[in-house]
Amino acid sequence: MHVAELWRHPVKSLQGEPLDEVTVENSGLLGDRKWGIVDQETGMVLTARRVPSLLLASARLTSAGVEIALPDGEVLTAPSPDADDVLSTWIGRPVRVAHPESMDAAVGEYFADATDDNSTVLSWTMPPGRFVDALPLLVVTTASLRQGRALHPDGAWDARRFRPNIVIDVDDEGWVEDRWCGRTVRIGTAVVQPAVPCARCTMVTRPQPGLDRDLDVFKALARHHGATFGVWTAVQTPGLMRVGDEITVDD
Repeated sequence: MHVAELWRHPVKSLQGEPLDEVTVENSGLLGDRKWGIVDQETGMVLTARRVPSLLLASARLTSAGVEIALPDGEVLTAPSPDADDVLSTWIGRPVRVAHPESMDAAVGEYFADATDDNSTVLSWTMPPGRFVDALPLLVVTTASLRQGRALHPDGAWDARRFRPNIVIDVDDEGWVEDRWCGRTVRIGTAVVQPAVPCARCTMVTRPQPGLDRDLDVFKALARHHGATFGVWTAVQTPGLMRVGDEITVDD
């Protein structure tokens, strides 16, 4: 087994940036989900669950903060008042780019029915320190991507749809990473522990560049795998990960 892909998402719900190597901190990948776009009126952290167009923009970490590229090619440097103004016009409501440390609690919203944007809207509170849904890292394997493709062959089972931090290439079959929960996984000089399968929502159905909207991706997971895909993972020992690093799983 080895690391096939590493992904950092500097701004929650925007497209991420692929990396060749990355530092792993106790709270996650360096710079991952350290910024969010916040509704100025409600205080909610916007996500593509409620604002699908966010997935059409991308973000990458810079020494000045974060660089955001909009679908029309305009590039913004955030946080800044100018970036907030342009994003507010693009999204259609007053927003600001915020760091989690500027908020008492980061609250986001999602639809009760992942296949129906008219269903009841629910909210959840994110852990402190980053705009992550649950634990610091999300891990998926190529085995699970193949399993999903077998269940829904017409779907695009691209890792980007599932927004992982680490994609692990394995020769095994089935939902391999589920079997790692509670075990120790060594990747590069870092040590992590998968904890629980990731419950999926409407995010996996959303369109983004190169990926069409596809409700059947979620439906296939709901029918065959309890609507989960990948595993939420905690960091036991910080370190450095590189694409190509071999991986060992301890009992």
